[in-house]
Amino acid sequence: MLDIDATLTIIERGTEEILVKNELIEKLKLGRPLRVKAGFDPTAPDIHLGHTVLIHKLKQFQDLGHEVLFLIGDFTGRIGDPTGKNVTRQPLTPEQVIENAKTYEAQVFKLLDPAKTQIVFNSKWLDDLSAKDLIGLAAKQTVARMLERDDFSKRYRQGQSIGIHEFLYPLLQGYDSVVLKADIELGGTDQKFNLLMGRELQKDFQQAPQVVITLPLLEGLDGIKKMSKSLNNYIGIAEDANSMFGKIMSISDELMWRYYELLSARSLPEIEVLQAQVREGMNPRDVKMLFAKEMIIRFHNESSALAAERQFVEQFRQGAIPENIPEFDIVLDKSEIALVNILKDAGLTKSTSEAIRMIQQGAVKIEGERVTSTDHQVKKGSAFVVQVGKRRFAKIRC
Repeated sequence: MLDIDATLTIIERGTEEILVKNELIEKLKLGRPLRVKAGFDPTAPDIHLGHTVLIHKLKQFQDLGHEVLFLIGDFTGRIGDPTGKNVTRQPLTPEQVIENAKTYEAQVFKLLDPAKTQIVFNSKWLDDLSAKDLIGLAAKQTVARMLERDDFSKRYRQGQSIGIHEFLYPLLQGYDSVVLKADIELGGTDQKFNLLMGRELQKDFQQAPQVVITLPLLEGLDGIKKMSKSLNNYIGIAEDANSMFGKIMSISDELMWRYYELLSARSLPEIEVLQAQVREGMNPRDVKMLFAKEMIIRFHNESSALAAERQFVEQFRQGAIPENIPEFDIVLDKSEIALVNILKDAGLTKSTSEAIRMIQQGAVKIEGERVTSTDHQVKKGSAFVVQVGKRRFAKIRC
C-alpha cells in the first residue's frame, strides 16, 4: 500500500511550491504511474549542477515508480525563453538546437534511468501546428493576462520592446503539457507563469490540470547569483573530476548545505547528522569533500572521485599548482593592464575591490611569487599562472 506521507516527504524535499498539494495527493492515490514532465530548451550544450536540481527531482519521481517525460524544447528553443530577460532573446538556429540537444541526451542519463525515461522533442507536434491552430491557441489568452507576467510587465512599464512571438512561448510550453497529458510539471521558480499556463490550457482541452512543482534556482559558486555559464559561476557535469572537485570545495560552508538539500542522495536525517557533527567541531571542509566525492561518483565514477580527492588534499597541503586550470586570453589595446582588472575579468575575484583586498591580504601569487602591490601592472605579451587564495588558479595570456 502506498505510504502517502513518506512519498510526500520525498517529493517536498527542496521544493519551493506545490500547486496544488491536495490535487497531488489525489493523483498519488490513483495508484498508477504519473506522467511527470520537465522541459529544457537546448540553449547551451552543457548541463551544470543548477540544471540537475530539476533532473534530481525527476529521478526521485522515477524511483517512486512514475513516468518521466524529459522534454527537449527544440521548437521553443528557436523562439527563445523570455523568462528573466529585459530584452528580446535571440533565437537559436535549427543547427544550434540540434547540436545542443544531442549533448543533453548524452548527459541526462548520468542521472536518469534510460529504460524509465521518455525523451520527447516538442517539434514533433509544434511543427505541425497550422496558422489556424496557432491563432486558436493564442485566442485562449489575453494581452492583459500575459502582462501579469513579471518580466513582461517590467519591460512594458519601462518602454522596452516585447516581441509578439515572445507571448507565444508560454502558450506553446503549456500546449506541450496538453499533448503529453502531463500529470505533474516541474520547473524553476522563474518558470511559474509558464507552468501555470499548462494548467489553464489543459482545462481548456478538457484535461485534468497538471500539478505544478517549482524548485529554487541554485546559487552558483559566488553564492549570490543563480548558477550560469555566462556568469562563470557554474560546475558543469561534463567537467573533468579534478575541476569539479576543486569548484565544489570553493563554495562557502553555508551554501554547502543548500547543495546537499537540493542535490545529494543522502536522506534529510543523514544531512542533519552531518550538521550536528559540524556544530560539535567537525571541519566543514570534510563534509564538503563528502559531497564533492558524491557528485563525482554520480557523474564520473568512484576511482575518479578518489583520485580527485587525493590531488586536492595534496594541493591543499603543499600549495601545488593543479594540472588542469582554466586559461584566459586578455586582449589589450594598450601596453599594460592592472593585475586587479585581470583578476576580475578572469573570474578569480568578483570585483576589482575584492582583488585589491586579496592582494593586501597576501593571497595573490604570480608563478608562486606573492604580489605585494595593489598597483601591479602586467605588460602586453605576458603569460603566467596566477593564484588567488588556496584554490583559485588561472593561466593568463595578454
